[in-house]
Amino acid sequence: MALEVKLRKWGNSIGVVLPREIVESKKLKEDEKIIIEIVKVADLSKVFGSLKSKISAQAMKDIARRGWESSSDRKRWKR
Repeated sequence: MALEVKLRKWGNSIGVVLPREIVESKKLKEDEKIIIEIVKVADLSKVFGSLKSKISAQAMKDIARRGWESSSDRKRWKR
């Protein structure tokens, strides 16, 4: 189960607060041990639109679509 939470300062440490719904659905109790997989959320807002390409968006789409035509499409285009 993936869950996005916010890290919070807790004394000299950083803590994670689990939402009540998760605690209840997983029947978690105080002092139980759990395993948390940590994956940092990347901020991609600065990436989009920043990549410069020498070909147009239409040309990129045409390249991506190559080989995806059905046999009936190929027959129709050859006429």
